[in-house]
Amino acid sequence: MEALDIARWQFGIVTVYHFFFVPVTIGLSFLVAGLEAAWIRTDDERYLKLTKFFGKLFLINFAIGVATGIVQEFQFGMNWSDYSRFVGDIFGAPLAIEGLLAFFLESTFLGLWIFGWDRLSKKIHNLCIWIVAVGTLLSALFILAANSFMQNPVGYIFNAERGRAEMTDFGAVLTNKVLLATFPHQIFGAFMVGGAFMAGIALWHLIRRPQDDAMSASAFRTAFKLGAVTLLVAGVGTIVSGDIQGKIMTDVQPMKMAAAEGLYEDAQPAPFSIITIGRLDGSEEIFSIKMPTLLSYLGTGHFDSEIRGINSLQSEYEQTYGPGNYTPNIPVTYWTFRLMITAGGLAMLAAIWMLWGIRKGRTPTSKWMLRSAILLPFLPLVANSFGWIFTEMGRQPWAVFGLMSTAQGVSPGTTTGEVLTSLIGFTVLYGVLAVVEMRLLLTYIKDGLPEIEDDSTDDHDDHDGPLAFAY
Repeated sequence: MEALDIARWQFGIVTVYHFFFVPVTIGLSFLVAGLEAAWIRTDDERYLKLTKFFGKLFLINFAIGVATGIVQEFQFGMNWSDYSRFVGDIFGAPLAIEGLLAFFLESTFLGLWIFGWDRLSKKIHNLCIWIVAVGTLLSALFILAANSFMQNPVGYIFNAERGRAEMTDFGAVLTNKVLLATFPHQIFGAFMVGGAFMAGIALWHLIRRPQDDAMSASAFRTAFKLGAVTLLVAGVGTIVSGDIQGKIMTDVQPMKMAAAEGLYEDAQPAPFSIITIGRLDGSEEIFSIKMPTLLSYLGTGHFDSEIRGINSLQSEYEQTYGPGNYTPNIPVTYWTFRLMITAGGLAMLAAIWMLWGIRKGRTPTSKWMLRSAILLPFLPLVANSFGWIFTEMGRQPWAVFGLMSTAQGVSPGTTTGEVLTSLIGFTVLYGVLAVVEMRLLLTYIKDGLPEIEDDSTDDHDDHDGPLAFAY
């Protein structure tokens, strides 16, 4: 394998691993903020216990997410220096704003929230976690703005003398139509993950620990309903925004849509295959189940429209960009697209089944529902990951669509041995972090709701006491 191949593997592994923590952080931050607001409004101790319980899980996830996210930006200098030089004037601006503005909000006000329980008023304390939650949205916005430029370059000129793209209109970058579709789609997806995370853990406690006190049972029942409803509402939003995103993708990246379907020849109208069996590259079909005209609707909004095929697009790109293979990996794009939809759909169906199972105060006892509760948080998380794999692999062979190929972006002085060494190192390190993350999460999940100390017994003047992990 060449340095380019290993660098791509490393970037893929690091990115997908880091992204495990991103949607949990976004979705759970708003849910925790809402629980604390409910406690302030009602003075119901259940909401305070749930706030501290899920807040602790949020902090564990946030800490590991920050540690893994730092590596992301270093990779641009280590393995992709030519890419950074070419597009840094544009790509660097939203990433810099994300670090200086969004991450500043998250880290500063999260610190105030962690250590401000006995030092801030209830409303100010709750405001801190709401600011953290808004900060996660801003982080997503600016990072997606940078990624959307890679999918659909706008607001730039090419400086031939310097051999690089230079920004001319930052407003165009922030109003890129790919960004306007991708941002809500990603945020809805993150809320699906946050809701599933809360619902799965709460239902596990209800089924495994029916002997818990009435307050704990009532609290986890409330948390389950909140998480499940969040999952379902966000799921509907994900479907609607995904439909819009598909139409924009067909407009700006028609090869990606053709690859998602494995469509080699132009079709009018174009069917959508639910499943196809044939050669891995999709060039020969043995058996398939198709829905007539559906792909035309997904791509254009009309059931009788034409969808361009891989072969005609390949010929067009050769004339436009020169000789080369402009087709992405068909098996990867075809199956990740379907696995994304399947995993997200299963999560929504599971949430409906579980809500039915606890109706009218029932406590489920089914082993299948218990297993489903354990699996539930992973379904939308996997759907998010498959969606990003599809997005990035479907753009290949371009690093920046139409401007720079992935092969042109790799660092020229990096050797295969150097990249392989860093790949092995990061993989081992992330494996260790995964064990640490799961051990911490499982430990605090099993502990259940925390005990709330009586404020009258707290010594609020003892500022020299140690700062506990929780708060």
